[in-house]
This record gives sequence, structure tokens and C-alpha cells, in this order.
Amino acid sequence: MKIQGWAAHGAKRKLEPFSYDAGLLGPEEVEIAVEFCGLCHSDISILNNDWGLSRYPVIPGHEAVGQVVAAGDHVKGLQVGQRVGVGWNADSCMHCHECMTGNNNLCLEAAPTIVGHHGGFADRIRAHWLWAIPLPDALDTSSAGPLLCGGLTVFAPLSTFGVKPTDWVGVVGIGGLGHLALQFANAWGCEVTAFTSNPSKADEARKFGAHRIVSSRDSAEILQAANSLDFLLITVNMSLDWASLLKTLKPNGRMYVVGAVLEPMSIPAFDLIMGQKSVSGSPTGGPATISTMLDFAARHNIAPQVEHFPLGKVNDAIEHLAAGKARYRVVLDVA
Repeated sequence: MKIQGWAAHGAKRKLEPFSYDAGLLGPEEVEIAVEFCGLCHSDISILNNDWGLSRYPVIPGHEAVGQVVAAGDHVKGLQVGQRVGVGWNADSCMHCHECMTGNNNLCLEAAPTIVGHHGGFADRIRAHWLWAIPLPDALDTSSAGPLLCGGLTVFAPLSTFGVKPTDWVGVVGIGGLGHLALQFANAWGCEVTAFTSNPSKADEARKFGAHRIVSSRDSAEILQAANSLDFLLITVNMSLDWASLLKTLKPNGRMYVVGAVLEPMSIPAFDLIMGQKSVSGSPTGGPATISTMLDFAARHNIAPQVEHFPLGKVNDAIEHLAAGKARYRVVLDVA
């Protein structure tokens, strides 16, 4: 089976048309005809080998939405013709402690969709049936892709750490992740504070669900929000005034990092100790969490704000996103 896609053959190189022989479909695999695929900053990180994980040639794309066109003999719960989505992972071992307890995303043998596996910037993609998540009918398939990574990344912490509807939640960075985090936190019932470096995003942040706006670049303004938050979600991948941001937390508050900040974070131990505060992070979520997130998004009409590019213009789309021009997620039209 020849699959046609767009691949990079080395770090920081443009994508080119590429085909590969996918071989026989595995007994627990499904093959999906891709209709739409989100473009995520993580795709750019893999293309540039920012994390030292990349294997070339690579077809990016880990927010793929489409219809199941073939299923292995041992596939369960999915039917040919069903619309599904594939996010950051395409497989996991299914027998380790993490997989058996529903934390498949933490499996040491989990197979990222775009690391050693070709992703969704192609006419077809394959995945283990457990990682091909059925989409609720109420979701718009043309914009659902970014929920599979961006949406999941910001939803999982709210669920995992028991954030309550009475909590005050802060979101740092109103971009591809942050604009979804505002919607989820607001629908969760929380009082929501948006921290942004761009004042022009204030009105949009309020539209997405923020109740107040704070500059993420002004330490004095950050400190005006001291001792006000139960949970602070960091969605950016750049260094900030971590000491001041930590002071926005109430006692027992948690700073939660989902943006891949490459530089070491300077966290003052004394403030952690005296406020009994926590700093943690997570990599997306397992299949059950993805399904729950999609149901929650459908119920509350949560959707990414997207811009569409045809797959043939994928390099233009990458340049658009890398230049910080996307408002707020980019989706490639594949079919």
C-alpha cells in the first residue's frame, strides 16, 4: 500500500511530496483516510529536531481527522466508515502498568505519531485502534483536529489534578494552546485570568472566556495578582519571570507546564516551601482522556479558532505558524 504525503528529509528542510510503502495492515491497526490535519508547533519542533528526537524522512501531522477505510482482524470498537482522530501517539505497548491504568501516554514504549512513524500530512495514516478516537457527531470535523493535541494538552491537567469549578485559574500565553485553555477553564466553571504579552489579544481573550487580563511581561502587573490563583497553566515555550508568576498562586497552588520551555526554569525554593506550592507538567493524555475531552468540547461548543491551508501549501502554512501569525491554529485540508 503506497501512502502519499509530504515529508522533510532533514532538519529545517522544506517538506516535499513523498510516498512510502506502508506494508500489510497489522491485526490491531486501522487505516484512516485523512480529511483534515492540524499543524502544531510540535510539528515544527520535530521538523527542526529541537528536541533531539526526530527521525528522517518524517511526515509531520499529529492532529489527523478522517474516516476508517480498513481495519485489522483484531480491531475492536471501530468500523469502516467511522470518523476518528489520531493525536500525538499512534500506539503503546498495552501491557505495562501505565497502559493498564489508562495512562497510555506515559508508556515507555508509546509510539509518537511523527517520531519513527509517518503522520497525517498524507492521504492515509495508520494507528492502533485504541489511539484512533471516535469523534462526537456534534464536532465540526474541519476544525476538530487541533483538539487532539492542543485541546488535550490543556484539558488533561484540569481533569487529572481535580481543578474545581470554584477555583481561580490562570493561563499564560494566549496562542494555539492558550485560547483553548481559556475556553475549557471557563466551561469548567472557573474564574479565569489570561496572562498575555500582546495587549491586542485582550478582547479575544475575553471572548474565549477570560474574566481578567494581565501582562505576562510586566512583573509589577503580575505581582498585582499575587495570592489569587489556585492553578496556573503555562502554555508558552519561552522563559518568563517565573518567580513573580509563582507568587500569583495561593497556598497549595500549582504551576503546571505544558509549553516545552527549553531553558531551565528558575523556581525559588523558599516560595515553594512556604506556600506549599507545586510545579508539574504532562505530555498530552491517554485515549480515555482524549475521548472525555472531545465529549466535553462537543457539549460546551468548544472549538479552536482555525485558519485553513491546502496540503499542497504546507510549507506556506509552516512559515505562517513559525512567524507567529496564526490566529490561533492552522489546519491543512487534505481530502
